[in-house]
Amino acid sequence: MKILVTGAAGFIGFHLCKKLLSEGYEVVGLDNINDYYDIELKYARLKELGVLKSEAKQFNSLSVSTTLKGFSFVRMQLEDRENLPEFFKKQKFDIVCNLAAQAGVRYSLENPEAYIDSNVVGFLNILECSRHNNIKHLLYASSSSVYGENEKIPFSVTDNVDHPISLYAATKKSNELMAYTYSHLYNIPTTGLRFFTVYGPWGRPDMALFLFTKAIDKGESIKVFNHGKMSRDFTYIDDIINGIQIVLNNPPKLGDESSKSARYRLSNIGNGSPESLGDFIQAIEKSLGKKAKKEYLPMQPGDVPRTWADVFELEKMGYKSSVKIKKGVQNFVEWYKAFYK
Repeated sequence: MKILVTGAAGFIGFHLCKKLLSEGYEVVGLDNINDYYDIELKYARLKELGVLKSEAKQFNSLSVSTTLKGFSFVRMQLEDRENLPEFFKKQKFDIVCNLAAQAGVRYSLENPEAYIDSNVVGFLNILECSRHNNIKHLLYASSSSVYGENEKIPFSVTDNVDHPISLYAATKKSNELMAYTYSHLYNIPTTGLRFFTVYGPWGRPDMALFLFTKAIDKGESIKVFNHGKMSRDFTYIDDIINGIQIVLNNPPKLGDESSKSARYRLSNIGNGSPESLGDFIQAIEKSLGKKAKKEYLPMQPGDVPRTWADVFELEKMGYKSSVKIKKGVQNFVEWYKAFYK
């Protein structure tokens, strides 16, 4: 099968491309390589996939030659209403994994327009292209952020999520609503992937693991919000990719319990076992062999005290998280030291 992975230069997209290529899929990657965080890290990920920086810089330059058989890359904006449909028409994809999005809860408070452009307008274009090009399964990144301040735990896909507390979360909820509409109207199988605090090698520099590791390694203080009274369902990247693959190969059918009137599904992909922020920091300290200097601060706007994924439905399909926090953090720290040596 031929699979489009948008956000291919991003953390999850890069790992998904590597896994799909290793299993013999023909993969086309798309990314706009924006400067939300260090673009050199994005170019480095693409280099791992065989795409040179000079090639990746070219906008709308499709069919870039790479060192990995079956992979090609195009630099394009999802908001590009002129070129994206032509791209879909030319490539004839079987499956689309839309992982491209403007990420970050706090950044959405400062730059709301970026989230509407990428996460709403861009996703509409993906839906329209899927509708007109016989896409067999559209998977798209949602987020655990849609659960907001839900008090019921663990968080289930059947929970009410009508009260997002950040614009980022609101755009992800809107993606789910838009996908349902297209599934209902045009019979497109769609699956929304609610990721829970993804971490691991090649991770994003704006995430806590990266920020903490960098600061502790340099002897600088780390910002510990809500005075440390937080927990997260930290999910290692390999488990995330495993979950995506399981869902990818099991498109929703009409009459599924998740939606009896459309080929539509939502899936939590998490560890299913939250860890305290304190234990998370201790794992970083142990891996680095250094103690953290902590600056305790109040909760940030748009943040939540805890997350916890109910992964029962995914487990019924064969999913099982396998990487514990100590091992996962150690793997990241080893990558970090090697990459920034």
